Formats: sequence, structure tokens, C-alpha cells
Amino acid sequence: MAIVALGEAWMTTELRDFRYHATMANKIYNNAAEALEGIVTDGMLVGVGGFGLCGIPEQLIIALRDSGASNLTCVSNNAGVDDWGLGLLLQTRQIKKMLSSYVGENAEFERQFMADELEIEFCPQGTLAERLRAGGAGIPGFYTKTGVGTVVAENKELKEFDGETFVLERGIVTDVALVKAWKADESGNLIFRKTARNFNPMVATSGKVTVAEVEEIVPVGTFDPDEIHTPSIYVDRIVLTTSEKRIEQRTVTPS
Repeated sequence: MAIVALGEAWMTTELRDFRYHATMANKIYNNAAEALEGIVTDGMLVGVGGFGLCGIPEQLIIALRDSGASNLTCVSNNAGVDDWGLGLLLQTRQIKKMLSSYVGENAEFERQFMADELEIEFCPQGTLAERLRAGGAGIPGFYTKTGVGTVVAENKELKEFDGETFVLERGIVTDVALVKAWKADESGNLIFRKTARNFNPMVATSGKVTVAEVEEIVPVGTFDPDEIHTPSIYVDRIVLTTSEKRIEQRTVTPS
């Protein structure tokens, strides 16, 4: 029996192989509810990937709703629509605060906001993406010109660089990050499909715990490293789901 010593105390190659595959399998869960088990708490900050209804982790959102978790703060580009995406959590009043860029497609969101039933922090879209990316990169804050002189900059630190004013924006680190990918390998490397890539890579890196729902899981080594959008080091749990792929605004030409 072969013996190796590569960073671990004299271990058989068979045992190393067993540990490797066991670690890979530990990231894969049977369904969305299982994938959230033990990591969902009341009052948590949750990041949600997607843009409109494109690339949203729809089954994980449903599982989060069914978990009954309350007083959630959700970080997402938008709030879904009334009957899909984060709109489902607004219906059940599980969200206390939204940190978003655009929310114009959700009537229930508007109703709750106008009735002072929902807190909202608007953030410019590019700034929101960078705040998530910065949080995932361990950067606590950065300066940007976007929002200077508007309500976006209220109560935030301003600083001059080369005679121009910039506003300090904080990086975002979420308790749990939920993303939707096209493919994953068993170790958690992710590939997003076309425009579904949108906010998902930044959300994925922002999470203390990141859960990805995917359409296909393949063996390790299947992906060319250059194809990988989110490395496995950022991904803690994977679940295989079937996407409904709803269309937010359907536009057709007359027949």
C-alpha cells in the first residue's frame, strides 16, 4: 500500500482519495430546504443574486420563505415581482429591510414602502455591485463619485481626491449568500450562463456561507479552469434544481 506525506501525516493514497471525494460530496445537498438547514436565522443579512428574474436562486428563495425566518435584511439588485423571487418573501412579511438598486416591478414592495412597513436603502447599481465585491475581497470600504451631492451621500463620509469630492461606501459581507449558477462541479466551482451571470459572482463572494442552486453538477476536472466564474473556495453548499425561468416582461410582435 503506497504511503505519501504531502502536508498531512503519513497517509495512504487510498485514504487521501477517500477524504477528497468525501469533502466534495459534503457540499452537495438533496434539495433546497436541506441546503439551508442550520444556516438560516431570524434577523440575518442575506445576499441574493440575479437581475430582475434572470439568474435568481428561485428554489432557494422558496426554501427561505418556507423556513419561516423573519426580520430579514435582503441585499439584492431588485425585489423580484409580486409572485416570484423576493416578492414571495415580501408577501409573507419576512423582509424588514431591502438594500437594492431598482424595485419598480413590485407593487407589494411599493405598498409596504409607502405605508412605512418596510425599510429601504437605495444604492446605485454599480456601487451595490462594488460593495458586494469589496466585502468578498476583504475591503471594508471605498470612495466613489457616484451619489455625491444626492441623498445617497447623506450621513456618509466625504473626502477630496485631486480636487474632487468622493463618498465613502462600505463593503457588504452577508451572513448567507444565495446564488443561481448554470453548472457546478462537485467541489463547488461555478459557471453562470450568459446574462444570468449579472450579480451572482459578487453575491457569491460576499457570503460568510454561500449556497448555489445549479442546473447541472459535473465531476471535478470537467471544467477548463479559464471557464470558471466563481472558484469553489467561495461556495459552501450546492443543490441541483429545475428552473422555471419565468419572463419578467414578455414582449411579442403581432402575428
